[in-house]
Amino acid sequence: MSAPWLHIVGIGEDGLDGLTPATRAVVEAAEVIVGGDRHHVLAGSVAAERVAWPSPFDALIETLAQYRGRRVVVLATGDPLWYSVGARIGRSINPAEITYHPQVGAFQLAAARMGWSMADLETLTVHGRPVEQMIAFIQPMQRLLILTTGEETPAQIAGFLAARGFGQSRMTVLAAMGGADEQRFDGIADSWAHNVPAFNTLAVECVAAPEAALMPRVPGLTDDLFQHDGTMTKQEVRAVTVGKLMPMRGALLWDVGCGCGSVAVEWMRAARYARAIGIEPKPERQVFAAANAVALGVPGLRIVDGVAPAALDGLEAPDAIFIGGGLSREAFAACWDALRPLGRLVANAVTLESEALLLALYKDHGGALVKLNVQRAEPIGASTAGLTGWRPMMPVTQWALVKR
Repeated sequence: MSAPWLHIVGIGEDGLDGLTPATRAVVEAAEVIVGGDRHHVLAGSVAAERVAWPSPFDALIETLAQYRGRRVVVLATGDPLWYSVGARIGRSINPAEITYHPQVGAFQLAAARMGWSMADLETLTVHGRPVEQMIAFIQPMQRLLILTTGEETPAQIAGFLAARGFGQSRMTVLAAMGGADEQRFDGIADSWAHNVPAFNTLAVECVAAPEAALMPRVPGLTDDLFQHDGTMTKQEVRAVTVGKLMPMRGALLWDVGCGCGSVAVEWMRAARYARAIGIEPKPERQVFAAANAVALGVPGLRIVDGVAPAALDGLEAPDAIFIGGGLSREAFAACWDALRPLGRLVANAVTLESEALLLALYKDHGGALVKLNVQRAEPIGASTAGLTGWRPMMPVTQWALVKR
């Protein structure tokens, strides 16, 4: 086993003075120190070769490998394994060659400043990522700590909150925590107008108005939250569908014939870092899917133009597949071959022809075949009559199975 040669050190606004004696000794004995401009300033006058973050940043691993065999320190902010560079390095360099030196990070400091329990809030980052990701976490009485991407981020998030009926949410920006220049800015989303430092952490306490949009992360969002042309997997059927697809952390879904993307969007919202690829041939529906993904907080939805099975070539193997359109024996065969072990496949059909194909596939492969019948109460007759009746939706035949 290789001896550790690489030290990844978390450093705060108090610089070397905030490090434990052992960690400070590691930094002071380093031959090479890698970090951003801010990190190098915090490290003071340590006598070591200084190396800036490479550009592009993806070249970091190659840069570090050049110094193997020397005493190398990478400086990161706070806890290097919590939304930081440490995890990225550990995926490419043998962890046995790395020693991590964590520091109190932005989340712990922000929670302490706010008097919030870490166990009772959500932590997330939009640093270098689409800010829209935080939309999926907007819920009544939810507390959020967010690593931001710049001075404009709090105002963007304030806009997201206000547009969804959470304009009275309380917002606090914390900057330079733990240092002599620490700053705090408090306000309300509706009237947020602060100019804040670019490097900051945002605390949000979500407050919902009576008309606020309710967007839980369990599947079953109301249909009116989606842009669509009328052809979509409706709320009740969608909830059952996503439930059988079993969203899991980091898992990948193929949504074949994704339409407006409602199933893919709900899949991505339901589990942290869940991913989805939507396969859709109609440009207007691709536009709907992209817009819905952004509006509902999962801007990472990837959309592929085409029809299965041809459009599936070269795609990363999925953990789950939903076939909502374009069902054929050929499409099923390609999907089934690509699906990972323990992968889940769900196919919905509304036409008699598609239902007949599902029945045949069910006989060949097993699984579970169900008929979903949904009726919604709606007014009947003149609007002044005050009468209500059940209006049935088209029944959906659903086939689900797990690849074992």
